[in-house]
Amino acid sequence: MSSQPFERVTGPAVAILRKNIDTDLIIRIEKSILPRDYLGQYAFESLRRNIDGSENSDCSLNDPRFQKASILLSAENFGCGSSREAAVWALRGMGIRSVIAPSFGDIFFNNCFQNGILPIRLAFEEVERLHDLCRDGAALTVDLDACVIVGPDASQLLFKVDPAQREGLLSGLDDIELTLKSDSHIRSWQDADKLRRPWVWHAQMQRCNDDSQQGG
Repeated sequence: MSSQPFERVTGPAVAILRKNIDTDLIIRIEKSILPRDYLGQYAFESLRRNIDGSENSDCSLNDPRFQKASILLSAENFGCGSSREAAVWALRGMGIRSVIAPSFGDIFFNNCFQNGILPIRLAFEEVERLHDLCRDGAALTVDLDACVIVGPDASQLLFKVDPAQREGLLSGLDDIELTLKSDSHIRSWQDADKLRRPWVWHAQMQRCNDDSQQGG
Protein backbone atom coordinates (compact mmCIF):
# COMPACT_ATOMS: atom_id res chain seq x y z
CA MET A 1 0.00 0.00 0.00
CA SER A 2 1.48 3.36 -1.03
CA SER A 3 1.98 5.96 1.68
CA GLN A 4 3.15 9.53 1.85
CA PRO A 5 6.84 9.63 0.86
CA PHE A 6 9.25 10.37 3.68
CA GLU A 7 12.21 12.62 2.91
CA ARG A 8 12.47 15.10 5.74
CA VAL A 9 10.27 15.70 8.77
CA THR A 10 10.55 18.66 11.14
CA GLY A 11 8.47 19.11 14.27
CA PRO A 12 8.24 18.73 18.05
CA ALA A 13 9.61 15.48 19.49
CA VAL A 14 7.44 14.05 22.26
CA ALA A 15 9.08 11.65 24.69
CA ILE A 16 7.77 8.55 26.45
CA LEU A 17 11.02 7.29 27.94
CA ARG A 18 9.94 3.93 29.27
CA LYS A 19 11.08 0.44 28.31
CA ASN A 20 9.01 -2.30 26.71
CA ILE A 21 6.15 -0.21 25.38
CA ASP A 22 4.09 -2.92 23.70
CA THR A 23 1.54 -2.75 20.93
CA ASP A 24 -1.31 -3.18 23.40
CA LEU A 25 -0.26 0.02 25.16
CA ILE A 26 -0.04 1.83 21.82
CA ILE A 27 -3.54 0.74 20.80
CA ARG A 28 -5.96 -1.42 22.77
CA ILE A 29 -7.09 -4.54 20.98
CA GLU A 30 -10.78 -3.60 21.02
CA LYS A 31 -9.91 -0.36 19.22
CA SER A 32 -7.82 -2.07 16.54
CA ILE A 33 -10.96 -3.23 14.68
CA LEU A 34 -11.81 0.38 13.81
CA PRO A 35 -10.87 1.89 10.43
CA ARG A 36 -7.22 2.95 10.57
CA ASP A 37 -8.08 6.63 10.04
CA TYR A 38 -9.82 6.67 13.43
CA LEU A 39 -7.09 5.04 15.48
CA GLY A 40 -4.95 8.10 16.17
CA GLN A 41 -7.36 9.47 18.76
CA TYR A 42 -7.06 6.22 20.72
CA ALA A 43 -3.26 5.89 20.62
CA PHE A 44 -1.78 5.53 24.12
CA GLU A 45 -5.28 5.91 25.54
CA SER A 46 -4.37 4.37 28.91
CA LEU A 47 -1.59 6.94 29.32
CA ARG A 48 -3.52 9.93 28.06
CA ARG A 49 -6.68 9.30 30.09
CA ASN A 50 -7.35 8.76 33.78
CA ILE A 51 -9.61 5.92 34.93
CA ASP A 52 -12.61 8.26 34.93
CA GLY A 53 -11.92 9.26 31.31
CA SER A 54 -10.54 12.70 32.11
CA GLU A 55 -7.31 13.90 30.53
CA ASN A 56 -4.10 12.98 32.34
CA SER A 57 -2.25 16.27 32.70
CA ASP A 58 0.98 14.43 33.59
CA CYS A 59 1.16 12.69 30.23
CA SER A 60 3.57 14.35 27.79
CA LEU A 61 1.21 13.53 24.92
CA ASN A 62 -1.32 15.96 26.41
CA ASP A 63 1.19 18.79 26.76
CA PRO A 64 0.16 21.63 24.40
CA ARG A 65 3.78 21.93 23.30
CA PHE A 66 3.61 18.45 21.76
CA GLN A 67 0.09 18.41 20.33
CA LYS A 68 1.51 18.42 16.79
CA ALA A 69 4.51 16.20 17.47
CA SER A 70 5.73 14.29 14.42
CA ILE A 71 8.59 12.51 16.21
CA LEU A 72 8.42 10.14 19.18
CA LEU A 73 11.36 9.44 21.50
CA SER A 74 11.30 6.28 23.59
CA ALA A 75 13.37 3.60 25.33
CA GLU A 76 14.36 -0.02 24.70
CA ASN A 77 12.12 -2.58 23.00
CA PHE A 78 9.51 -0.17 21.68
CA GLY A 79 6.63 -1.90 19.88
CA CYS A 80 7.16 -5.32 21.45
CA GLY A 81 4.30 -7.73 22.11
CA SER A 82 1.72 -8.74 19.53
CA SER A 83 2.13 -8.30 15.80
CA ARG A 84 -0.89 -6.03 15.34
CA GLU A 85 -0.23 -3.56 12.54
CA ALA A 86 -2.89 -1.30 14.03
CA ALA A 87 -0.24 -0.03 16.46
CA VAL A 88 1.60 1.57 13.54
CA TRP A 89 -1.65 2.88 12.06
CA ALA A 90 -2.46 4.52 15.41
CA LEU A 91 0.90 6.29 15.49
CA ARG A 92 0.38 7.54 11.95
CA GLY A 93 -3.10 8.66 12.90
CA MET A 94 -1.72 10.86 15.68
CA GLY A 95 0.80 12.40 13.29
CA ILE A 96 3.97 10.48 14.16
CA ARG A 97 6.34 9.97 11.21
CA SER A 98 9.46 8.80 13.05
CA VAL A 99 10.12 6.83 16.25
CA ILE A 100 13.59 7.03 17.78
CA ALA A 101 14.53 4.37 20.35
CA PRO A 102 17.45 2.06 21.22
CA SER A 103 15.59 -1.05 20.00
CA PHE A 104 12.24 -2.21 18.63
CA GLY A 105 10.03 -5.26 18.44
CA ASP A 106 11.01 -6.93 15.14
CA ILE A 107 7.54 -7.12 13.60
CA PHE A 108 6.65 -3.59 14.67
CA PHE A 109 9.95 -2.33 13.22
CA ASN A 110 9.18 -3.80 9.79
CA ASN A 111 5.55 -2.70 9.89
CA CYS A 112 6.72 0.89 10.32
CA PHE A 113 8.45 0.88 6.95
CA GLN A 114 5.32 -0.54 5.30
CA ASN A 115 3.23 2.34 6.64
CA GLY A 116 5.38 5.43 6.14
CA ILE A 117 7.01 5.63 9.59
CA LEU A 118 10.78 5.74 10.00
CA PRO A 119 12.06 3.81 13.06
CA ILE A 120 15.58 4.87 14.07
CA ARG A 121 17.82 2.95 16.46
CA LEU A 122 20.03 5.13 18.67
CA ALA A 123 21.75 4.50 21.99
CA PHE A 124 19.56 5.53 24.92
CA GLU A 125 22.07 8.23 25.90
CA GLU A 126 21.58 9.83 22.50
CA VAL A 127 17.80 9.60 22.81
CA GLU A 128 18.04 11.33 26.19
CA ARG A 129 20.19 14.06 24.70
CA LEU A 130 17.62 14.69 21.98
CA HIS A 131 14.96 14.84 24.67
CA ASP A 132 16.95 17.44 26.60
CA LEU A 133 17.23 19.56 23.46
CA CYS A 134 13.53 19.32 22.66
CA ARG A 135 11.84 19.13 26.07
CA ASP A 136 10.42 22.67 25.66
CA GLY A 137 8.81 21.86 22.31
CA ALA A 138 11.71 22.92 20.10
CA ALA A 139 11.64 21.30 16.66
CA LEU A 140 13.76 18.34 15.65
CA THR A 141 14.50 17.44 12.03
CA VAL A 142 14.80 13.88 10.76
CA ASP A 143 16.34 13.86 7.28
CA LEU A 144 16.08 10.43 5.66
CA ASP A 145 17.71 11.58 2.44
CA ALA A 146 20.92 12.48 4.31
CA CYS A 147 20.36 9.98 7.17
CA VAL A 148 20.89 12.68 9.78
CA ILE A 149 18.98 14.10 12.75
CA VAL A 150 19.36 17.86 13.20
CA GLY A 151 18.71 19.31 16.64
CA PRO A 152 17.34 22.76 17.44
CA ASP A 153 20.93 23.77 18.27
CA ALA A 154 22.01 22.74 14.73
CA SER A 155 23.84 19.67 16.09
CA GLN A 156 23.81 16.66 13.77
CA LEU A 157 23.50 12.99 14.57
CA LEU A 158 23.92 10.38 11.86
CA PHE A 159 21.82 7.21 11.75
CA LYS A 160 21.76 4.05 9.65
CA VAL A 161 18.90 2.47 7.77
CA ASP A 162 18.64 -0.50 5.41
CA PRO A 163 19.05 0.77 1.80
CA ALA A 164 15.96 -1.05 0.49
CA GLN A 165 13.79 0.17 3.37
CA ARG A 166 15.15 3.67 2.91
CA GLU A 167 14.24 3.59 -0.79
CA GLY A 168 10.74 2.43 0.04
CA LEU A 169 10.12 5.29 2.46
CA LEU A 170 11.64 7.91 0.18
CA SER A 171 9.39 6.79 -2.68
CA GLY A 172 6.34 6.00 -0.54
CA LEU A 173 6.26 2.37 -1.74
CA ASP A 174 5.90 -0.89 0.18
CA ASP A 175 7.86 -4.10 -0.54
CA ILE A 176 5.47 -5.32 -3.24
CA GLU A 177 5.45 -1.97 -5.03
CA LEU A 178 9.24 -1.78 -4.89
CA THR A 179 9.43 -5.24 -6.46
CA LEU A 180 7.00 -4.25 -9.20
CA LYS A 181 9.34 -1.41 -10.19
CA SER A 182 11.60 -4.17 -11.50
CA ASP A 183 8.77 -5.98 -13.28
CA SER A 184 10.37 -5.71 -16.74
CA HIS A 185 13.68 -7.13 -15.46
CA ILE A 186 11.87 -9.96 -13.69
CA ARG A 187 9.93 -10.84 -16.83
CA SER A 188 13.10 -10.74 -18.95
CA TRP A 189 14.82 -13.13 -16.55
CA GLN A 190 11.80 -15.44 -16.58
CA ASP A 191 11.70 -15.50 -20.39
CA ALA A 192 15.41 -16.34 -20.54
CA ASP A 193 15.10 -19.00 -17.84
CA LYS A 194 12.23 -20.67 -19.69
CA LEU A 195 14.64 -21.20 -22.59
CA ARG A 196 17.45 -22.44 -20.33
CA ARG A 197 15.32 -24.73 -18.12
CA PRO A 198 11.95 -25.40 -19.80
CA TRP A 199 11.36 -28.51 -17.64
CA VAL A 200 11.22 -26.38 -14.49
CA TRP A 201 8.51 -24.14 -15.88
CA HIS A 202 6.58 -27.09 -17.27
CA ALA A 203 6.56 -28.76 -13.85
CA GLN A 204 5.48 -25.50 -12.18
CA MET A 205 2.65 -25.02 -14.66
CA GLN A 206 1.49 -28.61 -14.08
CA ARG A 207 1.37 -28.03 -10.29
CA CYS A 208 -0.66 -24.85 -10.79
CA ASN A 209 -3.13 -26.72 -13.01
CA ASP A 210 -3.44 -29.52 -10.45
CA ASP A 211 -4.04 -27.04 -7.62
CA SER A 212 -6.65 -25.24 -9.71
CA GLN A 213 -8.54 -28.46 -10.43
CA GLN A 214 -8.47 -29.51 -6.77
CA GLY A 215 -9.72 -26.10 -5.70
CA GLY A 216 -12.59 -26.27 -8.17
